[in-house]
Amino acid sequence: MTEPTTRERIVAQADRLFYEHGFENTSFATIADSLGISRGNFYYHFKTKDEILDAVIAARLHSRRQLLDQWDAAGGPAERIRSFIHLLQANQGKILQYGCPVGTLCTELARLDHGLREDANQLMTLFRTWLRRQFTLLGRKADADDLAMHVLAFSQGVAVLAQAYHDKQFVRREVARMDAWLDTVTHTST
Repeated sequence: MTEPTTRERIVAQADRLFYEHGFENTSFATIADSLGISRGNFYYHFKTKDEILDAVIAARLHSRRQLLDQWDAAGGPAERIRSFIHLLQANQGKILQYGCPVGTLCTELARLDHGLREDANQLMTLFRTWLRRQFTLLGRKADADDLAMHVLAFSQGVAVLAQAYHDKQFVRREVARMDAWLDTVTHTST
C-alpha cells in the first residue's frame, strides 16, 4: 500500500476536522498545523478553503459510493437497506459525539448559504437514489422514493437526537424499530 500524498493527507485531515469542528470553525492554519506541514506546502495544494471543501465533498462521495458498491455486491435489497440502517449503530460513537457526517455538513452549508451546499447535497442524493433503487428491487416502485426519504429522515433524526442526548440505548431501540418496519415493508406489496 502506498503512502498518501500530501494532498490526500490534507483532504483526509480537513474531512475529519470539518466533521468534528464544522467547516466554518476549521481554518487553514488548524489543518496545516495538525498535519505539521508548512503553510507554503499547504497553499501549493489548496489556494482557498472552498477548494479544500470541494475536495472533501468529492472524497466523501467516492467513499460512500464504494460502500454502496460493496453492499450492492452482497445480499438482496432488504439486506442492503438494513446495512444502511445499521450504519447508525456501527458509527454510534462518532454520531453521539459529532452527529452524522453527511447531515451535519449539509446542514451547516445550508445555514451558511454556501456556494457548495448543492455539491454537499449530492451526498444525500446519492443515498436517496441508492435507497430508492433498493425499494424498487423489492417491488415497491410506486412508493420507492417515499420509502427512501423515510429511511433518510429516520437516520438523520436518530443521529440528531443521539447526539443531543448521548443515549446509546436510544440508537439501538430505534434501529430495532426500523428493522421491524423494514420487515413489514418487504412483506407488503403495492
